[in-house]
Amino acid sequence: MSSQEKDVNGDTLWVWCYPSVGDELREVLLSKCCLTHDGRDFHTFVFGQFCRTWYYITTMEVQEPTALNKVTHFSVVVTAKDFNPEKYAALSRILCRMYVKHGSPVKMMEAYITVLTKGICQSDENGSFLIKDYDVRKAYLAGSVKDVVSQFGMETIILYTALMLKKRIVVHHPRIEALLEFTRVLPAFVWHRKDWSILHPYVHLSDAELEDLKKCPGYIAGFVNPEVSNRTDLFDVFVNLPDSTITVSQSAKEAMAMGKLHKDIGQLIVESAEDVEKSDSQVIKDISVKTKEILANLVALADECEDSKITLEGLKQRHFPPATENFLFHLAAAEQLLRI
Repeated sequence: MSSQEKDVNGDTLWVWCYPSVGDELREVLLSKCCLTHDGRDFHTFVFGQFCRTWYYITTMEVQEPTALNKVTHFSVVVTAKDFNPEKYAALSRILCRMYVKHGSPVKMMEAYITVLTKGICQSDENGSFLIKDYDVRKAYLAGSVKDVVSQFGMETIILYTALMLKKRIVVHHPRIEALLEFTRVLPAFVWHRKDWSILHPYVHLSDAELEDLKKCPGYIAGFVNPEVSNRTDLFDVFVNLPDSTITVSQSAKEAMAMGKLHKDIGQLIVESAEDVEKSDSQVIKDISVKTKEILANLVALADECEDSKITLEGLKQRHFPPATENFLFHLAAAEQLLRI
């Protein structure tokens, strides 16, 4: 956990930190913190991932006279190994209020350590913070799959296919809040993996962050900088959120070729999402049932092969339509069911 302050002179200071973080992570955290952006854009809460560490940054403006003399704004950064924005937003709000009240990190540290050791933290104003109220499944289901489908319709199948094949998805929106909201939903389309480590919702075009990103075989990466659209080395699929467009890069076109199977899955996704009776979690379940059916068929094919691994020759003998064969081949590779 760490804190950064901006004083009346407009200077940003890294005030204290426990336990210590490396220089590289510290630079990344400072770049994410809106205190360094000349007050142009104020974000109360942002989150992201760097080197397999999640960071959650809550920023407050200091308004009335408080114990924080000459401080105009401050950010509290909590780093963690788990993805759970709601949990860390709630915890950070309590820590921020303590900091404003006492003007020193000591009370915050006591509360933070109590949470780490006992899973609870008493707050002066609003009762207790309990870790057990923030189940990870809730964090996974917090976004709206229905919103994604209502924005992209049948084109959602491109996102689904890219996620299934562990491709690199880059999403651009100038507003960080819109990026965070949209990108966090996408891993739910491949619910069988329950893997949010592929999510990098807030990336800058800096060498350190791009190097970190490139270590991941497939990812969902969010950028506020429009220049990312020219960085074709970073994506297989590019999502321009303000324009509601999805572009498949030239190099990924072959793997992402669409056929009847994709159309059927796309229709299932759209019909489920458009059903007003269904909740987001029911839509995720519908998609997941279809995914499991595809994977079960793939595993059955693999079981008939030597070493339970699929080969291209083995697939060809099945006489699937070309796009289906192509998809199953790449999916077998993504699911480690392919004999190389």
